[in-house]
Amino acid sequence: MSLEELTASVRSKIRENVSLGHTVMFDLGTDGVIFVDGTKTPAVIGNERREAETTFTLSADLLGKMLNGEGGGTLAYMTGKLKISGSMGVAMKINGMLDES
Repeated sequence: MSLEELTASVRSKIRENVSLGHTVMFDLGTDGVIFVDGTKTPAVIGNERREAETTFTLSADLLGKMLNGEGGGTLAYMTGKLKISGSMGVAMKINGMLDES
């Protein structure tokens, strides 16, 4: 998936939820970033690099698989394919949002 497709998919999943209440960044390395400002309703989601409460560092391929239901965030984290810095509570909330169909 391209950065634009990943961003659209994240936007679709996150916006379905009433309020995240936090800022989150998906750092996809050389493929770019997806920044979620969940302090606004609806969440504002774009590709600018900003300071976030919680940052997920992973490959674009892994994020695509997670968004398509082909891989879970918990397993990716436990195997070291996904790194999380910041609030684990927010990370769990995001994981739940992304796992929803």
